[in-house]
Amino acid sequence: MTIVLINPNTSPNTTEAMVKIAREALPQACITSVTAAFGSPLISDEPALAVAAEAVRAIDLTRFADLEGVIVAAFGDPGLDALRQTLGVPVVGIAEAGMLAAARGGRRFSVATTTPDLVDAIERRAERYGIRKQLASVRLTAGDLAETMETPGLLIERLGAVVEAAVSQDGAQAVVIGGGPLAVAARALSSRARVPLIEPVPEAVRRIWTVISGPSGKTVP
Repeated sequence: MTIVLINPNTSPNTTEAMVKIAREALPQACITSVTAAFGSPLISDEPALAVAAEAVRAIDLTRFADLEGVIVAAFGDPGLDALRQTLGVPVVGIAEAGMLAAARGGRRFSVATTTPDLVDAIERRAERYGIRKQLASVRLTAGDLAETMETPGLLIERLGAVVEAAVSQDGAQAVVIGGGPLAVAARALSSRARVPLIEPVPEAVRRIWTVISGPSGKTVP
């Protein structure tokens, strides 16, 4: 049984970090990975998100003979809907899994992220998953995006400030860290938040495992 984690950006370092976190979340599963063959090393706007969706659709998953599930590990869930139409196995996106977990029980939640040009795409995904009314805010880190992403300590600091603002100013009862490349920072912040802090990669792993282990193992509820 194999679960394939697709990184829709072109950064092998991001892929490696996400797969490590995914395997820690579900040690009993065989989790392997594929990195997008073309596109951007950081999906920071809607044109890059569209190219990422093309890159995801272009991946040949037939080489995985024992494929049981696929995780699309970018927060815009690029290519997710197309894969669901063509594959006979469950496909889960990290935005889908993260936001649904945050919204569980009717909670108001926020998304903490670094990419201002993807706010609309995130809000559309919340609408797509039926939880737009529970989305309190999409909060963005301060400062230069490149500087933030290139400095791990600064990324954690700025994301931490965003999480606190979402709770204290927006009334968020849970916060999702919105981005595959933010997975390591999400792990570092998970024990510090005053409300549940949702790490989307582990949530996607748990969600797909639940589906695979269910009665049909074919579709996401």
